[in-house]
Amino acid sequence: MREDICSIPISELFEPKKGCPICRMEKMLEERLADYITGAAMMEPDVRIETNRLGFCPKHFDKIRAVGPRLSIALILESHLKEVEERAFGAAPAKKKLFGGAPAAEKQTCFICENMEKNETHLVDSLLHLWAKEEEFRTLFSEQEYLCLSHAKLLERAAAHLPKKAAEPFTAEVRRLSQSYLQTLEADVTHFCRMFDYRNKDADWGNSRDAIERAIAYLTSRLYEGNGEEGA
Repeated sequence: MREDICSIPISELFEPKKGCPICRMEKMLEERLADYITGAAMMEPDVRIETNRLGFCPKHFDKIRAVGPRLSIALILESHLKEVEERAFGAAPAKKKLFGGAPAAEKQTCFICENMEKNETHLVDSLLHLWAKEEEFRTLFSEQEYLCLSHAKLLERAAAHLPKKAAEPFTAEVRRLSQSYLQTLEADVTHFCRMFDYRNKDADWGNSRDAIERAIAYLTSRLYEGNGEEGA
């Protein structure tokens, strides 16, 4: 795979200041990879070897089916299915002792998941470098709406790669962005629940109408791009 296919400037990810920037990063990586492998790269031998070997998880089979031309997907499947058949049935299976059941299923692999993980690691390293070197980026980072729970923990672990002088304020800012939003969610979800009390029939919903969707996005690391108008 070309090294620059998933290149995303860190500032591009942080400029919107809406939602979790790392969720945004994952979405962009996922979309670029899906477009890439169902486009011109479909016929690149090194890419085809890897898609044949790794296949796709259920989520990313759905993704390429949604974004790619059907012929491209069929051609990818044609060679992948041949490899699956060879692995599953091409050679006589060796006799093995079974201990109370059938052998374990083959481990699930996915071309997109694997490449997202590699590129995410590179982008997080770039983020840490910017944090340590550029005050302007530290300001941009602090202006984010929030960091979801999973990605806050990811960045806390990554902080170990920073010098101690930079790691401590970075970790504190990561925790602030995640916890303060969590507390907002708690208040909004509670307010949403209270609006179902008949005594609050004419009360103001405030920011609670989409509290369910926002809470799930925070907990699952999936971008929520609603307009705040979801109701009961």
